[in-house]
Amino acid sequence: MIHKTAIRSLSHRVRIGAALATAVAVAATVVGCGTSPAAPVPPAPASADPAALTGANVDAWLDGLLPAALARTGVAGASVAVVRDGEILTARGYGHADTGDGGTDAVPVDPDRHLFRIGSVSKLVTATAVLQLVQSGKLDLDTDVAEYLDFTVPRRYPQAVTLRHLLTHTAGFEERIAGLIGTPGTDVDLRAALTTDPPEQIYQPGTVPAYSNYGNALAGYIVERAGGVRFEEYVASNVLARAGMTSSTFEQPLPAELNDRMSNGYERAGAPAAPFEIVGTPPAGAMSAPATDMARFMLAQLGERVGEAPLLDAATRELMQHPALDAASLGTLADGPRMTLGYFDESRNGHRILGHGGDTRYFHSHLQIYPDDRTGIYLSLNSTGDSALDSHELRQAVLNGFADRYFPIGSTQPAEGTQPAEGTESAEGTESAEGTESAGTTRPAVGVDAATAAEHAALAAGTYESSRAVRSNFLTMIGLVGRTTVSVTDGDRLLFEPAPLSDSPAVYEEVSPWVWREVGGQRTVAMRVADGRVEAISFDSAFALLPVPAERDSALVLTVLAASTAVLLLVALSWPVRAVVRRRLGRAPRDRAGRTARILTRVAVAGTLLALAGWAVSLVSIMGLQDVSATSLRVVQLMQLIGLLGVLPAAVRLVDDIRRRTGWHRITGSVAVLLALAGTGWFAVEFMLLAPSISY
Repeated sequence: MIHKTAIRSLSHRVRIGAALATAVAVAATVVGCGTSPAAPVPPAPASADPAALTGANVDAWLDGLLPAALARTGVAGASVAVVRDGEILTARGYGHADTGDGGTDAVPVDPDRHLFRIGSVSKLVTATAVLQLVQSGKLDLDTDVAEYLDFTVPRRYPQAVTLRHLLTHTAGFEERIAGLIGTPGTDVDLRAALTTDPPEQIYQPGTVPAYSNYGNALAGYIVERAGGVRFEEYVASNVLARAGMTSSTFEQPLPAELNDRMSNGYERAGAPAAPFEIVGTPPAGAMSAPATDMARFMLAQLGERVGEAPLLDAATRELMQHPALDAASLGTLADGPRMTLGYFDESRNGHRILGHGGDTRYFHSHLQIYPDDRTGIYLSLNSTGDSALDSHELRQAVLNGFADRYFPIGSTQPAEGTQPAEGTESAEGTESAEGTESAGTTRPAVGVDAATAAEHAALAAGTYESSRAVRSNFLTMIGLVGRTTVSVTDGDRLLFEPAPLSDSPAVYEEVSPWVWREVGGQRTVAMRVADGRVEAISFDSAFALLPVPAERDSALVLTVLAASTAVLLLVALSWPVRAVVRRRLGRAPRDRAGRTARILTRVAVAGTLLALAGWAVSLVSIMGLQDVSATSLRVVQLMQLIGLLGVLPAAVRLVDDIRRRTGWHRITGSVAVLLALAGTGWFAVEFMLLAPSISY
């Protein structure tokens, strides 16, 4: 669930320092996302022959890569599966499912026995269940979901919210973190999770890619309603059993027969085993599965005959695996990477690749299928590693390494003479959603002249934040971190600092109108402009960058906040010092004139400092997926309100000091306190610290 990719997502890097970074990564954890989607490049005129995609070759490659990578990153264990041409080519386990930290013997990972939490890869199972019901006529992709629900979904816009929007993360919902992952004993009630403090709708449906666990969980609840049984029971009978995934489940806690097969999760190798994680919205990330079952799922998604029956007929499978929205709603963002009905477009080297990643606190997984090459790869790790990005970078190394080794630029299918799976059709000529086209296809290069490229680049310059965000309450301030600065370089190129899905800068050049490709790389971004202003830059199938208003410029905001806080701290620290000095020097107490204003100002200073400390503690807890009580948050808000109202007595005090000519030093101090309280008050209002809603 945790994103990506969030996690790595509320934006592509989400944690506050180390803390803010984790929350919005995790809000993508269970949330998960795809890896850096790489747009396909035109086939090279000549290329080395791809390595032979055989079981022996893949085993040798994985054996040479993963053991050393696990040791280097501090990841305890990994489970991998590769499928090709209708069969499981290999399934491998590395490291340990139980490191023996509790005094027991260490247990090596067995890819057929040990279950790993797959996080947001679960969303593919949820999407499959939705498509089954679409196929049977019980659901329609473009009907307002209000027709299927027994409660009202938050709406800000009059347009319908549809299953197509939910499966493509374009329903417009803001982020939610509370209840994402709990500990053993946590009650799971899908309907209650969806109806209790739901997120607000902040974008018009169909227009802005914004990864949403809530949206996917809503689709899962619709499956439950249309299927007539609990979501977990529906997918067990209609998806898992039909694909032969007899050891997989969405149940929390695990059924007794699977409990002793669950791999431990670890923060890092050498750390104590973590408790089993309870995902509060199961459709978005609760599934547990061994690698061999995930191999069967990939085969089923590729149209191969596995298990009891096909998951989807050929036409519905093609529908699921092609871009689900076009320029009618996305505008020019449709020229960049787009979501299918569940999958991220992660194409690379000219090959169509569809995938989805997922993270919980401790497990980190990714699945990719190559629909045109009848191939798939799945990888899951049971530890985060020594640093926050270790698991992400390790997955990237495996997935991109696999693509570059076996499907390099200019290569065709690895095996000559292979035939499409029985009952399937090629993507070409198959009907899908109206106006959509094959994921990963390269559109004909239109070309952009230098003057136009320079004009477009100038429009793009600015500061951006992730579309995966909170807009309705105090977590709005998370948007201050993880921002991206875009500037013009070389006259008509764009410099992203940092680059999307990276911690390093990168340069992009315009390759067709409003589409830029990374120089020396394969990633692309697309831009939508209206009335001469940038509305959004899509950099991943379910993520976009949005312009930051000038009043929320990080440099301005952080300067005001830091300076105001410093002044208030100095003032508070001066109180005991001044009291001691007065006593020792035998000075008389200050006159009573203006005493009430001074006392109220001091109360405001103290309240503001306590509020800022309270917000910091609350944010660190929330980003660590620890619940913060409503009472605590209301108390912090009260302190913040006292600080804001303190602007009035601070102004009275200043006027009184000026009127009585108390001296430049006292007047200067009064001015500083007034400005500091005004600065923190402005921050509180601008970033909604006093908003009635404290749902997060």
